[in-house]
Amino acid sequence: MTEPAPPKPKSAPQKAMEKLGLVRDIDLALHLPLRYEDETRITPIAALHDNEPAQVEGVVVDCQVELRSRRQLLVRLKDESGTLLLRFLHFYPSQQKQMAAATRLRVRGEARIGFFGREMVHPVVKVVDDDTPLAQALTPVYPTSAQLPQAYLRKAVAAGLARADLREILPAGVVPRGLPSLKEALHYLHHPPPSASQDALHEHRHPAWERLKFEELLAQQLSQLQAQRERALLVAPALRARPGGLHEKLLAALPFQLTAAQQRVSEEIAQDLARAQPTHRLLQGDVGSGKTVVAALAAAVAIDAGWQCALMAPTEILAEQHFRKLIGWLEPLGLKVAWITGSVKGKARQKMLDAAASGEAQLVVGTHAVIEDKVKFAKLGLAVIDEQHRFGVAQRLALRNKLKAMDLEPHLLMMSATPIPRTLAMTYFADLDVSTIDELPPGRSPIVTKVFTESKRDDVIAKIRGAVADGAQVYWVCPLVEESEAVDLRNATETHAELSAALPGVQVGLLHGRMSPADKAAVMAQFSSGAMSLLVATTVIEVGVDVPNASLMVIEHAERFGLAQLHQLRGRVGRGAKASVCVLIYTPPLSDTGKSRLKAMAETTDGFEIARRDLDIRGPGEFMGARQSGAELLRFADLQEDAPLLVAARALAPRLLDQHPEAARRQVARWLGTKAEFLKA
Repeated sequence: MTEPAPPKPKSAPQKAMEKLGLVRDIDLALHLPLRYEDETRITPIAALHDNEPAQVEGVVVDCQVELRSRRQLLVRLKDESGTLLLRFLHFYPSQQKQMAAATRLRVRGEARIGFFGREMVHPVVKVVDDDTPLAQALTPVYPTSAQLPQAYLRKAVAAGLARADLREILPAGVVPRGLPSLKEALHYLHHPPPSASQDALHEHRHPAWERLKFEELLAQQLSQLQAQRERALLVAPALRARPGGLHEKLLAALPFQLTAAQQRVSEEIAQDLARAQPTHRLLQGDVGSGKTVVAALAAAVAIDAGWQCALMAPTEILAEQHFRKLIGWLEPLGLKVAWITGSVKGKARQKMLDAAASGEAQLVVGTHAVIEDKVKFAKLGLAVIDEQHRFGVAQRLALRNKLKAMDLEPHLLMMSATPIPRTLAMTYFADLDVSTIDELPPGRSPIVTKVFTESKRDDVIAKIRGAVADGAQVYWVCPLVEESEAVDLRNATETHAELSAALPGVQVGLLHGRMSPADKAAVMAQFSSGAMSLLVATTVIEVGVDVPNASLMVIEHAERFGLAQLHQLRGRVGRGAKASVCVLIYTPPLSDTGKSRLKAMAETTDGFEIARRDLDIRGPGEFMGARQSGAELLRFADLQEDAPLLVAARALAPRLLDQHPEAARRQVARWLGTKAEFLKA
């Protein structure tokens, strides 16, 4: 019996195609051009315009290598109207032979018209004869990589488009009026006629583009709705607050009154927890709106019903802030809170693991360490994930799997201080219930934001001197810890030394990500207690740090930070009664994006408006981190431009799922393939 021949090794282009996700015929058919080149017409050489792409045809009159400042291949091409110089700075001997005198060439590139006449540098060259036909459609230029030549990709896409099953899946009458079939739309977009409007194609306004965007949005809405319905079939423990129980005791013990918004979202969450289906709720609120106390009240409901709660945060500093607050609120009521992070080692760690596994710890707070296989829960009823956008899908699924042995799912409450604009929530989180805390607690001081260039640095330091003399505390945030040859930024270590020298008598602390957890905790304890006046830090203080006496925030190289990050950092001040100021220092020149960010920060402190502008600047995929999966879920649709298509798709999805389930299944498979799994966590 002969052994089967080993599979042929894949070529570099094949590997590159797999990396781009071009595996199925439909993947190739949906790999749309970035732009088009017009090879359907010939422009006379004399009619070329400066800096405009064009295609010319002529006969080579001269081809030679010249040694000027560097070796160059210079080819003179002539047609009936004039002469064009082709210049090649990188070339092979075979190219010189290919373009020998008397050869007819068809050449495409960007013309340059200067003192010495017309020329093209490194144009695309094709040897032709008098009978070589012109292209009948615009030539597509596809998104690709260095290992995947355009010619190879064009051939692969054309073959995939020919083989792909593009029959209509959707029942008659459901596609918005005036749009072509999917097959017609794709053939048009891959091979537009010469008369096609390049602007309409480039700006995705053509009806063919509209059809694709509608199909994509519908597949995504169907996928979300399916995930939501599948979750409704799962069973979770029904968690109900007892009259006079822990929930009411915690409310009575709090040293402040809940805002109306906090009360409303707490009631929404309590109603969710009382059902025997797993909660899947996103709790969003601006920086400082009081999400932690809402999470504590939800934890009290779960614990009161005899179940455990886990709270997971992305950094040790944030997890510790939660831990301290929750201990302060819950331990006086007789609850045991465990603390599990990567820095808790040895016997202390084992003691916490045992407390979680036995059920002795009713609340477990920590970082990613909480989802490790070694961490077992006796009865996990509620999992709370703070700053949920920092966690990937696999991490969220790991928390949900902690009850698998009991054939139950824990309730899942995700928190975010980056408000999600409505169109994004409708799309990326259509399978979630969203609760919004849309007011800040009373007594929060407004934050004034000022923008200065680097040249005003000494003035800012003088302002710090005055603020510290008045008893205020100050943050100074830097982007890097150590020198980087690639990026010329001041670093935290150097800035700490500079400010210590400039402010004698002021205790200046340093906090960055490379410090040990114990050292970080010691610095934060000093700053929190008021013993330290100025804290120089990297973005480890972005979330969770709560020092009410800190009223001045300086962010250096503010142009390097994202808008959401700047808003988070600014939210570390304004937490007490003192009027607070955030100073943004930038180094000119500013890019358009940098100007937009700093302008937004100076004009508003409203997190929802910041989120809206951030969406405008970055686009939905980047804003959402593509649902924290690493894969873009919307490639073609624009959530703001295409809101009417989104509304139509959202309305159609439940009808399609109920009345045409097989068509719904095929639509999701065609568009999302395995990406549909990303929507389930």
